[in-house]
Amino acid sequence: MVALVEIPAAKAFHALSDPLRLRIIESLRDCEYCVADLCEHLDVSQSKLSFHLRVLKEAAIVRSRSQGRWTYYSLNLPQIVALEQHLADFRYFTASLPTAPEATLSSRHSES
Repeated sequence: MVALVEIPAAKAFHALSDPLRLRIIESLRDCEYCVADLCEHLDVSQSKLSFHLRVLKEAAIVRSRSQGRWTYYSLNLPQIVALEQHLADFRYFTASLPTAPEATLSSRHSES
């Protein structure tokens, strides 16, 4: 199993639980953005975007670099790969369970 880059999985997946943060990730997929350009691209306020970028940065999903007065954001690809591997490992684990969870719940309800 690939370890996440020093960030607990729950924190990383929580960071992915917001629709705006998913839009940010989608926008950063192809190139990096400064905050001003990302605000315009996503049509959100700077304060709202900064809050969500902070959550993504704390989860190591995005990284930033400063250039002069501007801060540029991009995806942290090693963390994205680690999260994908974590999901793949979980999928492999659940596929090897003797009984699917749905079948277990169905049998419990039919016994009642």
